[in-house]
Amino acid sequence: MTQTTQQRFMDLLKEQSSYGEAIGLMAWDMRTKAPKKGIDGRSEVLGVLSQKVHEIQTSQEMRGYIDELKGNVADPIVQRSLEEAEETYEKTAKIPTREYREYVTLQSKAESMWAEAKEKNDFESFRPYLEKLVEYNRKFADYWGYDEHRYDALLHNYEPGVTVKVLDEVFPKVRKALTHLLQQTQEAATQPDPSVLEGHFPKDKQAQFSEEILKRMGYDFDAGRLDETVHPFAIGLNTNDVRVTTKYDEKDFRTAVFGTIHEGGHALYEQNIDPKLAFTPLADGTSMGIHESQSLFWENFVARSEGFWKNHYELFKKFAPESFQDLPLEKFYPAVNEVKPSLIRIEADELTYCLHIMVRYELEKALIGGEIEVKDLPELWNQKMEDYLGVRPQNDGEGVLQDIHWSGGDFGYFPSYALGYMYAAQLNTAMRKEIDVDQFIEMGDFKQIKSWLTENVHQYGKMKKPLQILNDITGEGLNPDYLVSYLSGKYKKIYNFS
Repeated sequence: MTQTTQQRFMDLLKEQSSYGEAIGLMAWDMRTKAPKKGIDGRSEVLGVLSQKVHEIQTSQEMRGYIDELKGNVADPIVQRSLEEAEETYEKTAKIPTREYREYVTLQSKAESMWAEAKEKNDFESFRPYLEKLVEYNRKFADYWGYDEHRYDALLHNYEPGVTVKVLDEVFPKVRKALTHLLQQTQEAATQPDPSVLEGHFPKDKQAQFSEEILKRMGYDFDAGRLDETVHPFAIGLNTNDVRVTTKYDEKDFRTAVFGTIHEGGHALYEQNIDPKLAFTPLADGTSMGIHESQSLFWENFVARSEGFWKNHYELFKKFAPESFQDLPLEKFYPAVNEVKPSLIRIEADELTYCLHIMVRYELEKALIGGEIEVKDLPELWNQKMEDYLGVRPQNDGEGVLQDIHWSGGDFGYFPSYALGYMYAAQLNTAMRKEIDVDQFIEMGDFKQIKSWLTENVHQYGKMKKPLQILNDITGEGLNPDYLVSYLSGKYKKIYNFS
Protein backbone atom coordinates (compact mmCIF):
# COMPACT_ATOMS: atom_id res chain seq x y z
CA MET A 1 0.00 0.00 0.00
CA THR A 2 1.31 3.42 -0.89
CA GLN A 3 0.24 6.96 -0.17
CA THR A 4 -0.45 7.23 -3.90
CA THR A 5 -3.11 4.51 -3.72
CA GLN A 6 -4.82 6.28 -0.84
CA GLN A 7 -4.73 9.59 -2.71
CA ARG A 8 -6.14 7.99 -5.85
CA PHE A 9 -8.98 6.55 -3.80
CA MET A 10 -9.79 9.95 -2.26
CA ASP A 11 -9.57 11.57 -5.72
CA LEU A 12 -12.10 9.07 -7.04
CA LEU A 13 -14.42 9.89 -4.14
CA LYS A 14 -14.02 13.58 -4.99
CA GLU A 15 -15.01 12.89 -8.60
CA GLN A 16 -18.05 10.97 -7.37
CA SER A 17 -18.95 13.79 -4.99
CA SER A 18 -18.63 16.35 -7.76
CA TYR A 19 -21.12 14.51 -9.94
CA GLY A 20 -23.37 14.26 -6.88
CA GLU A 21 -23.25 18.03 -6.39
CA ALA A 22 -24.23 18.62 -10.02
CA ILE A 23 -27.14 16.18 -9.61
CA GLY A 24 -28.22 17.94 -6.43
CA LEU A 25 -28.15 21.37 -8.06
CA MET A 26 -30.27 20.12 -10.96
CA ALA A 27 -32.71 18.50 -8.55
CA TRP A 28 -33.04 21.77 -6.62
CA ASP A 29 -33.65 23.63 -9.88
CA MET A 30 -36.33 21.17 -10.98
CA ARG A 31 -38.20 21.59 -7.70
CA THR A 32 -37.99 25.37 -7.58
CA LYS A 33 -37.24 27.21 -10.83
CA ALA A 34 -37.21 24.92 -13.86
CA PRO A 35 -39.82 25.52 -16.60
CA LYS A 36 -42.30 22.70 -17.12
CA LYS A 37 -41.22 22.00 -20.69
CA GLY A 38 -37.66 21.43 -19.58
CA ILE A 39 -38.48 18.63 -17.15
CA ASP A 40 -38.25 15.67 -19.55
CA GLY A 41 -34.92 16.77 -20.99
CA ARG A 42 -33.54 17.57 -17.55
CA SER A 43 -34.65 14.14 -16.35
CA GLU A 44 -32.66 12.49 -19.09
CA VAL A 45 -29.56 14.51 -18.13
CA LEU A 46 -30.00 13.50 -14.50
CA GLY A 47 -30.21 9.89 -15.64
CA VAL A 48 -26.92 10.20 -17.50
CA LEU A 49 -25.13 11.85 -14.56
CA SER A 50 -26.56 9.34 -12.09
CA GLN A 51 -25.41 6.51 -14.32
CA LYS A 52 -21.91 7.97 -14.16
CA VAL A 53 -22.04 7.96 -10.36
CA HIS A 54 -23.28 4.37 -10.45
CA GLU A 55 -20.39 3.41 -12.71
CA ILE A 56 -17.84 5.00 -10.36
CA GLN A 57 -19.38 3.35 -7.30
CA THR A 58 -19.27 -0.09 -8.91
CA SER A 59 -16.08 0.22 -10.93
CA GLN A 60 -13.21 -2.22 -10.78
CA GLU A 61 -11.06 0.76 -9.83
CA MET A 62 -13.20 1.36 -6.73
CA ARG A 63 -13.17 -2.36 -5.88
CA GLY A 64 -9.41 -2.44 -6.24
CA TYR A 65 -8.87 0.50 -3.89
CA ILE A 66 -11.22 -1.02 -1.31
CA ASP A 67 -9.39 -4.36 -1.41
CA GLU A 68 -5.92 -2.81 -1.28
CA LEU A 69 -6.57 -0.20 1.40
CA LYS A 70 -8.95 -2.10 3.68
CA GLY A 71 -7.26 -2.63 7.04
CA ASN A 72 -4.13 -0.79 5.89
CA VAL A 73 -4.92 2.86 6.63
CA ALA A 74 -4.40 4.86 9.81
CA ASP A 75 -6.42 7.96 8.90
CA PRO A 76 -9.92 7.55 10.46
CA ILE A 77 -11.57 9.62 7.71
CA VAL A 78 -10.12 7.39 5.01
CA GLN A 79 -11.07 4.30 7.01
CA ARG A 80 -14.73 5.36 7.40
CA SER A 81 -14.80 6.43 3.76
CA LEU A 82 -13.64 2.93 2.83
CA GLU A 83 -16.42 1.40 4.90
CA GLU A 84 -19.03 3.61 3.24
CA ALA A 85 -17.59 2.98 -0.23
CA GLU A 86 -17.57 -0.77 0.32
CA GLU A 87 -21.17 -0.85 1.54
CA THR A 88 -22.25 1.29 -1.40
CA TYR A 89 -20.28 -0.93 -3.80
CA GLU A 90 -21.85 -4.11 -2.45
CA LYS A 91 -25.38 -2.67 -2.73
CA THR A 92 -25.05 -0.70 -5.95
CA ALA A 93 -23.23 -3.43 -7.86
CA LYS A 94 -26.30 -5.62 -7.45
CA ILE A 95 -28.37 -3.20 -9.56
CA PRO A 96 -27.72 -3.36 -13.33
CA THR A 97 -26.48 0.02 -14.58
CA ARG A 98 -29.20 0.21 -17.23
CA GLU A 99 -31.93 -0.33 -14.63
CA TYR A 100 -30.42 2.29 -12.36
CA ARG A 101 -30.36 4.91 -15.11
CA GLU A 102 -33.95 4.10 -16.09
CA TYR A 103 -34.99 4.40 -12.44
CA VAL A 104 -33.36 7.81 -11.92
CA THR A 105 -34.96 9.13 -15.12
CA LEU A 106 -38.31 7.78 -13.93
CA GLN A 107 -37.86 9.50 -10.54
CA SER A 108 -37.40 12.90 -12.15
CA LYS A 109 -40.38 12.53 -14.45
CA ALA A 110 -42.52 11.15 -11.62
CA GLU A 111 -41.82 14.17 -9.38
CA SER A 112 -43.04 16.52 -12.08
CA MET A 113 -46.13 14.41 -12.74
CA TRP A 114 -46.84 14.20 -9.00
CA ALA A 115 -46.84 18.00 -8.68
CA GLU A 116 -49.34 18.24 -11.53
CA ALA A 117 -51.49 15.40 -10.21
CA LYS A 118 -51.53 16.92 -6.72
CA GLU A 119 -52.70 20.25 -8.08
CA LYS A 120 -55.51 18.55 -10.02
CA ASN A 121 -56.39 15.99 -7.29
CA ASP A 122 -55.84 13.33 -9.94
CA PHE A 123 -54.26 10.16 -8.55
CA GLU A 124 -54.92 8.15 -11.71
CA SER A 125 -52.59 10.34 -13.80
CA PHE A 126 -49.77 9.67 -11.32
CA ARG A 127 -50.59 6.02 -10.71
CA PRO A 128 -48.61 4.51 -13.66
CA TYR A 129 -45.45 6.28 -12.50
CA LEU A 130 -45.93 5.17 -8.92
CA GLU A 131 -46.55 1.58 -9.99
CA LYS A 132 -43.22 1.55 -11.82
CA LEU A 133 -41.43 3.11 -8.83
CA VAL A 134 -42.87 0.48 -6.50
CA GLU A 135 -41.91 -2.28 -8.91
CA TYR A 136 -38.32 -1.01 -8.99
CA ASN A 137 -38.12 -0.72 -5.20
CA ARG A 138 -39.42 -4.23 -4.69
CA LYS A 139 -36.85 -5.45 -7.19
CA PHE A 140 -34.01 -3.47 -5.58
CA ALA A 141 -34.90 -4.81 -2.14
CA ASP A 142 -34.72 -8.33 -3.52
CA TYR A 143 -31.36 -7.58 -5.14
CA TRP A 144 -29.98 -6.31 -1.83
CA GLY A 145 -31.49 -9.06 0.29
CA TYR A 146 -33.03 -9.04 3.76
CA ASP A 147 -33.54 -11.35 6.71
CA GLU A 148 -37.19 -11.03 7.69
CA HIS A 149 -39.09 -8.39 5.69
CA ARG A 150 -38.45 -6.95 2.23
CA TYR A 151 -39.10 -3.47 3.65
CA ASP A 152 -36.04 -3.86 5.92
CA ALA A 153 -33.78 -3.52 2.87
CA LEU A 154 -35.27 -0.08 2.14
CA LEU A 155 -35.30 1.02 5.78
CA HIS A 156 -31.56 0.41 5.91
CA ASN A 157 -31.01 3.11 3.28
CA TYR A 158 -32.37 5.75 5.64
CA GLU A 159 -31.96 4.36 9.15
CA PRO A 160 -29.28 1.67 9.51
CA GLY A 161 -30.00 -0.62 12.42
CA VAL A 162 -33.77 -0.12 12.44
CA THR A 163 -36.02 -2.89 11.14
CA VAL A 164 -39.71 -3.67 10.77
CA LYS A 165 -39.43 -5.73 13.95
CA VAL A 166 -38.24 -2.66 15.89
CA LEU A 167 -40.87 -0.35 14.41
CA ASP A 168 -43.69 -2.84 14.96
CA GLU A 169 -42.74 -2.93 18.63
CA VAL A 170 -42.23 0.81 19.17
CA PHE A 171 -44.93 2.40 17.00
CA PRO A 172 -48.00 0.69 18.56
CA LYS A 173 -46.86 1.74 22.05
CA VAL A 174 -46.38 5.33 20.96
CA ARG A 175 -49.66 5.33 19.05
CA LYS A 176 -51.54 4.15 22.13
CA ALA A 177 -50.01 6.90 24.28
CA LEU A 178 -50.63 9.60 21.69
CA THR A 179 -54.23 8.65 20.98
CA HIS A 180 -54.89 8.74 24.74
CA LEU A 181 -53.33 12.21 25.02
CA LEU A 182 -55.27 13.30 21.95
CA GLN A 183 -58.53 12.24 23.54
CA GLN A 184 -57.64 14.12 26.73
CA THR A 185 -56.95 17.33 24.82
CA GLN A 186 -60.17 17.10 22.85
CA GLU A 187 -62.22 16.54 26.01
CA ALA A 188 -60.45 19.19 28.13
CA ALA A 189 -62.50 22.11 29.44
CA THR A 190 -59.73 24.54 28.46
CA GLN A 191 -59.42 24.90 24.70
CA PRO A 192 -57.20 27.28 22.66
CA ASP A 193 -58.96 29.62 20.27
CA PRO A 194 -57.41 29.10 16.81
CA SER A 195 -59.59 31.82 15.29
CA VAL A 196 -57.21 34.43 16.73
CA LEU A 197 -54.63 33.34 14.14
CA GLU A 198 -56.90 33.94 11.18
CA GLY A 199 -56.28 36.75 8.77
CA HIS A 200 -54.43 37.52 5.57
CA PHE A 201 -50.66 37.43 6.17
CA PRO A 202 -48.76 38.59 3.06
CA LYS A 203 -46.17 36.18 1.72
CA ASP A 204 -43.38 38.72 1.63
CA LYS A 205 -43.87 39.54 5.32
CA GLN A 206 -43.80 35.84 6.23
CA ALA A 207 -40.57 35.50 4.28
CA GLN A 208 -38.96 38.44 6.08
CA PHE A 209 -39.82 37.04 9.51
CA SER A 210 -38.70 33.54 8.51
CA GLU A 211 -35.37 34.85 7.20
CA GLU A 212 -34.75 36.73 10.43
CA ILE A 213 -35.39 33.59 12.50
CA LEU A 214 -33.06 31.55 10.29
CA LYS A 215 -30.32 34.11 10.89
CA ARG A 216 -30.89 33.97 14.65
CA MET A 217 -30.69 30.18 14.55
CA GLY A 218 -27.25 30.53 13.00
CA TYR A 219 -28.10 29.66 9.40
CA ASP A 220 -25.41 31.14 7.17
CA PHE A 221 -27.01 32.93 4.21
CA ASP A 222 -23.57 33.29 2.65
CA ALA A 223 -23.64 29.50 2.41
CA GLY A 224 -27.30 29.07 1.51
CA ARG A 225 -30.55 30.64 0.37
CA LEU A 226 -34.31 30.50 0.94
CA ASP A 227 -36.71 29.78 -1.95
CA GLU A 228 -40.33 28.81 -2.49
CA THR A 229 -41.48 25.36 -3.61
CA VAL A 230 -44.52 23.06 -3.65
CA HIS A 231 -43.17 20.78 -0.91
CA PRO A 232 -40.51 22.22 1.47
CA PHE A 233 -37.06 20.65 1.53
CA ALA A 234 -33.44 21.42 2.35
CA ILE A 235 -30.62 20.27 0.11
CA GLY A 236 -26.90 20.27 0.83
CA LEU A 237 -24.78 20.62 -2.29
CA ASN A 238 -21.69 21.05 -0.10
CA THR A 239 -21.12 22.48 3.38
CA ASN A 240 -20.85 25.97 1.88
CA ASP A 241 -24.03 25.65 -0.20
CA VAL A 242 -26.96 24.29 1.79
CA ARG A 243 -30.31 25.55 0.51
CA VAL A 244 -33.68 25.86 2.24
CA THR A 245 -37.10 25.99 0.62
CA THR A 246 -40.55 26.65 2.06
CA LYS A 247 -44.21 26.89 1.12
CA TYR A 248 -46.29 29.99 1.89
CA ASP A 249 -49.95 30.06 2.85
CA GLU A 250 -51.24 33.60 3.25
CA LYS A 251 -54.20 32.28 5.27
CA ASP A 252 -52.01 30.42 7.76
CA PHE A 253 -48.52 31.72 8.53
CA ARG A 254 -47.66 28.59 10.52
CA THR A 255 -47.10 26.56 7.35
CA ALA A 256 -44.19 28.71 6.21
CA VAL A 257 -42.77 29.84 9.55
CA PHE A 258 -42.53 26.42 11.17
CA GLY A 259 -41.73 24.75 7.86
CA THR A 260 -38.81 27.12 7.27
CA ILE A 261 -37.49 26.56 10.79
CA HIS A 262 -37.80 22.80 10.24
CA GLU A 263 -35.77 22.93 7.04
CA GLY A 264 -33.37 25.33 8.73
CA GLY A 265 -32.64 22.63 11.30
CA HIS A 266 -31.67 20.28 8.48
CA ALA A 267 -29.49 22.99 6.96
CA LEU A 268 -27.65 23.76 10.21
CA TYR A 269 -26.66 20.10 10.37
CA GLU A 270 -25.04 20.12 6.93
CA GLN A 271 -23.51 23.60 7.19
CA ASN A 272 -21.65 22.51 10.32
CA ILE A 273 -20.21 19.17 9.23
CA ASP A 274 -16.43 19.11 9.71
CA PRO A 275 -14.84 20.62 6.55
CA LYS A 276 -12.27 17.81 6.65
CA LEU A 277 -15.03 15.50 5.42
CA ALA A 278 -15.64 17.49 2.23
CA PHE A 279 -15.70 15.48 -1.02
CA THR A 280 -16.08 12.21 0.88
CA PRO A 281 -19.23 10.13 1.40
CA LEU A 282 -19.06 11.21 5.06
CA ALA A 283 -20.05 14.84 4.38
CA ASP A 284 -23.72 14.14 4.98
CA GLY A 285 -26.11 13.37 7.82
CA THR A 286 -25.48 9.99 9.37
CA SER A 287 -29.11 8.93 8.87
CA MET A 288 -32.44 10.50 8.04
CA GLY A 289 -33.63 9.85 11.59
CA ILE A 290 -30.75 11.86 13.06
CA HIS A 291 -31.30 14.46 10.33
CA GLU A 292 -34.97 14.72 11.28
CA SER A 293 -34.03 14.98 14.95
CA GLN A 294 -32.27 18.23 14.12
CA SER A 295 -35.14 19.74 12.14
CA LEU A 296 -37.79 18.63 14.62
CA PHE A 297 -35.74 19.84 17.58
CA TRP A 298 -35.67 23.38 16.15
CA GLU A 299 -39.24 23.33 14.91
CA ASN A 300 -40.89 21.90 18.01
CA PHE A 301 -38.66 21.96 21.09
CA VAL A 302 -37.46 25.48 20.27
CA ALA A 303 -39.87 27.34 17.98
CA ARG A 304 -43.13 26.00 19.42
CA SER A 305 -42.03 26.64 22.99
CA GLU A 306 -43.46 29.37 25.20
CA GLY A 307 -40.00 30.83 25.80
CA PHE A 308 -39.41 31.27 22.08
CA TRP A 309 -42.56 33.35 21.66
CA LYS A 310 -41.94 35.37 24.81
CA ASN A 311 -38.78 36.60 23.10
CA HIS A 312 -39.90 36.73 19.47
CA TYR A 313 -43.53 37.83 19.68
CA GLU A 314 -42.74 41.53 19.32
CA LEU A 315 -40.52 40.78 16.33
CA PHE A 316 -43.31 38.68 14.85
CA LYS A 317 -45.78 41.54 15.21
CA LYS A 318 -43.48 43.83 13.22
CA PHE A 319 -44.26 41.69 10.18
CA ALA A 320 -47.73 40.47 11.13
CA PRO A 321 -50.98 42.07 9.89
CA GLU A 322 -53.13 44.42 11.98
CA SER A 323 -55.23 41.59 13.43
CA PHE A 324 -52.27 40.41 15.52
CA GLN A 325 -51.25 43.75 16.98
CA ASP A 326 -53.58 43.66 19.99
CA LEU A 327 -53.52 39.89 20.43
CA PRO A 328 -51.95 38.99 23.81
CA LEU A 329 -49.28 36.31 23.93
CA GLU A 330 -51.43 34.41 26.45
CA LYS A 331 -53.91 33.70 23.63
CA PHE A 332 -51.41 33.47 20.77
CA TYR A 333 -49.18 30.75 22.29
CA PRO A 334 -51.95 28.18 23.02
CA ALA A 335 -53.46 28.84 19.58
CA VAL A 336 -50.12 28.14 17.87
CA ASN A 337 -49.97 24.86 19.78
CA GLU A 338 -53.58 23.80 19.25
CA VAL A 339 -54.08 20.05 18.96
CA LYS A 340 -56.42 19.28 16.12
CA PRO A 341 -56.38 16.16 13.95
CA SER A 342 -55.74 17.35 10.41
CA LEU A 343 -55.29 15.99 6.92
CA ILE A 344 -51.90 17.47 6.02
CA ARG A 345 -48.75 16.06 7.62
CA ILE A 346 -46.52 19.13 7.23
CA GLU A 347 -49.22 21.21 8.94
CA ALA A 348 -49.85 18.72 11.75
CA ASP A 349 -49.51 19.68 15.40
CA GLU A 350 -46.84 18.09 17.57
CA LEU A 351 -49.16 15.59 19.19
CA THR A 352 -50.72 14.10 16.06
CA TYR A 353 -47.63 14.31 13.84
CA CYS A 354 -46.39 10.77 14.50
CA LEU A 355 -49.82 9.34 13.72
CA HIS A 356 -49.45 10.67 10.17
CA ILE A 357 -46.13 8.83 9.89
CA MET A 358 -47.63 5.58 11.12
CA VAL A 359 -50.32 5.72 8.41
CA ARG A 360 -47.62 6.04 5.77
CA TYR A 361 -45.37 3.41 7.32
CA GLU A 362 -48.09 0.77 7.40
CA LEU A 363 -49.04 1.45 3.78
CA GLU A 364 -45.43 1.42 2.60
CA LYS A 365 -44.66 -1.80 4.42
CA ALA A 366 -47.68 -3.53 2.91
CA LEU A 367 -46.97 -2.07 -0.54
CA ILE A 368 -43.35 -3.20 -0.66
CA GLY A 369 -44.29 -6.54 0.86
CA GLY A 370 -46.79 -7.12 -1.97
CA GLU A 371 -49.79 -7.28 0.37
CA ILE A 372 -51.46 -4.33 -1.38
CA GLU A 373 -51.06 -2.65 -4.78
CA VAL A 374 -50.81 0.98 -5.85
CA LYS A 375 -54.42 1.04 -7.04
CA ASP A 376 -55.52 0.30 -3.47
CA LEU A 377 -53.72 3.28 -1.91
CA PRO A 378 -56.31 6.09 -2.06
CA GLU A 379 -59.03 4.17 -0.27
CA LEU A 380 -56.66 2.56 2.24
CA TRP A 381 -55.09 5.95 2.93
CA ASN A 382 -58.47 7.56 3.58
CA GLN A 383 -59.56 4.75 5.87
CA LYS A 384 -56.37 4.80 7.94
CA MET A 385 -56.58 8.57 8.33
CA GLU A 386 -60.10 8.15 9.64
CA ASP A 387 -59.10 5.28 11.95
CA TYR A 388 -56.03 7.01 13.43
CA LEU A 389 -56.91 10.70 13.26
CA GLY A 390 -60.67 10.81 12.86
CA VAL A 391 -60.49 12.79 9.61
CA ARG A 392 -61.14 11.65 6.07
CA PRO A 393 -59.70 13.34 2.95
CA GLN A 394 -62.22 14.68 0.46
CA ASN A 395 -59.81 14.41 -2.46
CA ASP A 396 -56.45 12.85 -3.32
CA GLY A 397 -54.59 16.16 -3.17
CA GLU A 398 -55.18 16.36 0.57
CA GLY A 399 -54.88 12.60 0.85
CA VAL A 400 -52.57 10.13 -0.83
CA LEU A 401 -50.93 12.72 -3.10
CA GLN A 402 -49.90 15.21 -0.42
CA ASP A 403 -46.28 14.10 0.06
CA ILE A 404 -43.48 14.25 -2.50
CA HIS A 405 -41.56 11.23 -1.14
CA TRP A 406 -43.15 8.43 -3.15
CA SER A 407 -42.73 10.35 -6.39
CA GLY A 408 -38.98 10.35 -5.70
CA GLY A 409 -38.98 6.63 -4.88
CA ASP A 410 -38.14 7.32 -1.23
CA PHE A 411 -39.71 4.19 0.23
CA GLY A 412 -38.39 3.57 3.73
CA TYR A 413 -37.98 7.28 4.45
CA PHE A 414 -41.19 8.08 6.34
CA PRO A 415 -40.39 6.17 9.56
CA SER A 416 -37.36 8.43 10.01
CA TYR A 417 -39.71 11.35 10.78
CA ALA A 418 -41.16 9.58 13.81
CA LEU A 419 -37.79 8.16 14.81
CA GLY A 420 -36.28 11.62 14.46
CA TYR A 421 -38.89 13.04 16.80
CA MET A 422 -38.05 10.37 19.37
CA TYR A 423 -34.32 11.02 18.94
CA ALA A 424 -34.93 14.76 19.31
CA ALA A 425 -36.70 14.20 22.64
CA GLN A 426 -33.75 12.15 23.89
CA LEU A 427 -31.23 14.75 22.73
CA ASN A 428 -33.32 17.51 24.28
CA THR A 429 -33.23 15.72 27.63
CA ALA A 430 -29.47 15.18 27.42
CA MET A 431 -28.81 18.80 26.39
CA ARG A 432 -30.76 20.11 29.37
CA LYS A 433 -28.41 18.29 31.73
CA GLU A 434 -25.52 20.40 30.40
CA ILE A 435 -26.95 23.82 29.50
CA ASP A 436 -29.99 25.89 30.49
CA VAL A 437 -31.94 25.41 27.27
CA ASP A 438 -35.07 27.26 28.42
CA GLN A 439 -33.08 30.31 29.49
CA PHE A 440 -31.25 30.56 26.18
CA ILE A 441 -34.46 30.13 24.18
CA GLU A 442 -36.22 32.85 26.18
CA MET A 443 -33.21 35.14 25.72
CA GLY A 444 -33.30 34.52 21.98
CA ASP A 445 -29.67 33.44 22.18
CA PHE A 446 -29.27 30.20 20.25
CA LYS A 447 -25.46 30.17 20.06
CA GLN A 448 -25.02 27.73 22.95
CA ILE A 449 -27.73 25.43 21.64
CA LYS A 450 -26.27 25.40 18.13
CA SER A 451 -22.76 24.85 19.54
CA TRP A 452 -23.95 21.89 21.62
CA LEU A 453 -25.59 20.30 18.58
CA THR A 454 -22.53 20.93 16.42
CA GLU A 455 -20.21 19.45 19.02
CA ASN A 456 -22.33 16.37 19.64
CA VAL A 457 -24.01 15.74 16.28
CA HIS A 458 -23.28 18.02 13.32
CA GLN A 459 -19.52 17.88 13.05
CA TYR A 460 -19.37 14.11 12.71
CA GLY A 461 -21.35 13.79 9.49
CA LYS A 462 -21.23 10.05 8.82
CA MET A 463 -18.08 9.48 10.88
CA LYS A 464 -20.41 8.06 13.52
CA LYS A 465 -23.37 5.80 12.85
CA PRO A 466 -26.82 6.95 14.05
CA LEU A 467 -27.22 4.67 17.04
CA GLN A 468 -23.61 5.41 18.06
CA ILE A 469 -24.39 9.13 18.16
CA LEU A 470 -27.53 8.49 20.20
CA ASN A 471 -25.71 6.21 22.63
CA ASP A 472 -22.69 8.49 23.02
CA ILE A 473 -24.94 11.42 23.93
CA THR A 474 -27.70 9.77 25.94
CA GLY A 475 -26.13 6.53 27.15
CA GLU A 476 -28.94 4.43 25.68
CA GLY A 477 -30.55 3.37 22.44
CA LEU A 478 -33.94 4.39 21.05
CA ASN A 479 -36.30 5.20 23.91
CA PRO A 480 -39.73 6.63 22.96
CA ASP A 481 -40.62 7.39 26.59
CA TYR A 482 -38.88 10.78 26.40
CA LEU A 483 -41.16 11.93 23.59
CA VAL A 484 -44.32 10.75 25.33
CA SER A 485 -43.21 12.46 28.54
CA TYR A 486 -42.45 15.73 26.74
CA LEU A 487 -45.78 15.82 24.91
CA SER A 488 -47.71 14.83 28.00
CA GLY A 489 -46.13 17.56 30.13
CA LYS A 490 -46.56 20.27 27.50
CA TYR A 491 -50.18 19.61 26.61
CA LYS A 492 -51.37 18.98 30.16
CA LYS A 493 -50.21 22.54 30.87
CA ILE A 494 -51.76 24.09 27.76
CA TYR A 495 -55.06 22.23 28.06
CA ASN A 496 -55.13 22.24 31.85
CA PHE A 497 -55.82 18.58 32.56
CA SER A 498 -54.10 16.18 34.93
